[in-house]
Amino acid sequence: MVDQATAQELGLAMGSPDIRSVGPLAFGPEGVLFVGDNVGASIFALDVGDAPAGGQPESLDLENLDTSLASYMGCSREDVQIRDMAVHPLSGNVFLSVMRGSGDAAIPVIARIDLEGGITDVALDNIGFSKTYIEDAADEDDPREVTRVKLRTVTITDMSYVDGLLVVAGTSNEEFSSTLRRIPFPFSGDTSSNSLEIFHVSHGRYETAAPIRAFVPYQGNNSILASYTCTPVVQFSVSQFKPGEMAHGKTVAELGAHNRPLDLVSYQHDDEEYLLVANDRHPLIKIACVDIDQQGALTVPDESLDNSPADPVTPGVGVPRQILPQPGVRRMANLSDDAVLMLQEDGEGHFHLHTYGVGEL
Repeated sequence: MVDQATAQELGLAMGSPDIRSVGPLAFGPEGVLFVGDNVGASIFALDVGDAPAGGQPESLDLENLDTSLASYMGCSREDVQIRDMAVHPLSGNVFLSVMRGSGDAAIPVIARIDLEGGITDVALDNIGFSKTYIEDAADEDDPREVTRVKLRTVTITDMSYVDGLLVVAGTSNEEFSSTLRRIPFPFSGDTSSNSLEIFHVSHGRYETAAPIRAFVPYQGNNSILASYTCTPVVQFSVSQFKPGEMAHGKTVAELGAHNRPLDLVSYQHDDEEYLLVANDRHPLIKIACVDIDQQGALTVPDESLDNSPADPVTPGVGVPRQILPQPGVRRMANLSDDAVLMLQEDGEGHFHLHTYGVGEL
């Protein structure tokens, strides 16, 4: 738990946050946890109370996580919907955003897993927190849809804390709805945002509606690699994000139709930086950052990528990529400088946590 002086500096006050749903997670300064709430069109900053660990965590492996979560929460396994995963930068504990149940009756839960596999939850009352509201979010009754879901439900699709700013991907209520926001923390209300335009190779056109589904900063936070449904992979330079202007991404890969990106993570190995891209259709994909820099923009339509399922072995076109053998990866997080934690789903729909050293990726 942060001390009182630090809490004041971070704009946190004790109370009970009115969190209506939990989705994307990200950690910020002093181990503050950011939680995206699409139903409430809000982002919360929570003091989760973790103390620093003695050193970097080495590994965490936990079989049948969904069964354990269901037992802890007193519900069936089918009622456990894991939305995101993040590792606390000080304690090494793993945090999950979980919706217990479905529909309007679903209950938001922030689950904590310690390095021995023990499960607790973050009490969402009498906790230090602050909140910022997404002023330009689509109304709950806005009929517009993006990739078959209501626009409001993708107000916040992914988040990352970078150099004093919470970078938030998602949608707005504007005509060009795909949006990237930069929100100063402590929350002050001074949000900067950009509409985004990308070239979708398989659709053969420029697009401004579909949101980034997952992204990761890299190159010392000077660039962002983003992935979209059906499945462009796009590079943005942070320097191009000027308040109120449309930002144009460079499409560096196209993984083809019938695929949805789930998560991205970056890591260093042997003085080189790499990115991992998890998808619901393809195996885990590894990309060298140096290859992204050398890849020219994809601007020529390729309808073959949209008219047939993408090849799961060597999907799509663009930047070179390597297929990794870890199956069913749904979420990823850096457990330490030397290890990546993966939430994996097996063929029977059970979820497991496994740790992989960067040298074996």
